[in-house]
Amino acid sequence: QVQFVESGGGLVQPGGSLRLSCATSESPFSKYPMGWFRQAPGKQREMVATISGGGWTNYSDSVKGRFAISRDNTKNTVYLQMNNLKPEDTAVYYCVILGRTYYWGQGTQVNVSS
Repeated sequence: QVQFVESGGGLVQPGGSLRLSCATSESPFSKYPMGWFRQAPGKQREMVATISGGGWTNYSDSVKGRFAISRDNTKNTVYLQMNNLKPEDTAVYYCVILGRTYYWGQGTQVNVSS
């Protein structure tokens, strides 16, 4: 069973920053693309950012230029640096292993509000 430890969510004012972290037990970690998805109340889950094992990244248009995904394969950890946060970024953020089967973390809440 794959285990996840997600952290870094919380309440932040518009324009602020947060850094999400996700450590996973999946091995070999470097083999798998990783992603961050989010789901806002009343909306469908959507892709935020993905990163390949070699570090190639992809972003949704709504976060491009504000968010940055990265990974540390020595720590089995993927990160999401979120800058210039907006109220519409409020959602539960999920770390995902993008293998043949998607494995989902438990999610961490991000609230952007003044």
